[in-house]
Amino acid sequence: MYGTAHGEWRTTPRRAAVLGALHACDGFVSAQTLHAALVGDGVAVGLTTVYRTLRLLEAAGHVDVMRDSDGERLYRPRPDDGHRHYLVCRECGLSLAVDSDEVEQWVARTARDIGFHAVDHTVELTGVCAGCRPGAVDRRTFP
Repeated sequence: MYGTAHGEWRTTPRRAAVLGALHACDGFVSAQTLHAALVGDGVAVGLTTVYRTLRLLEAAGHVDVMRDSDGERLYRPRPDDGHRHYLVCRECGLSLAVDSDEVEQWVARTARDIGFHAVDHTVELTGVCAGCRPGAVDRRTFP
């Protein structure tokens, strides 16, 4: 069970299926894409259940969330050692975790200096990866 701000989350077969499908995805995924994958695998789950489960996982700190260029929320399982910041390709969706120690220190220092506690933050870095840049050789595949 995951603890949330609203108490304990009871694991149900459908919620477990959503969580399993999320872990099977490579990179960030939308609720609609996750729902389509579940239905394609024969799981009888409603889109509302997918959204509700993702919101519960977010509240419990078990997913990282970012928005795509259309403003849609995308989800990715959060590593056990905390949230990450990602550099995401606007063309292909490749997402790579980046070293964010300086960002974390800045957030902590700013919150402390102003007198805030329990501060959450979102940092979104987007660009075009080497493989998608016109005329570039994909450096992820070739030396």
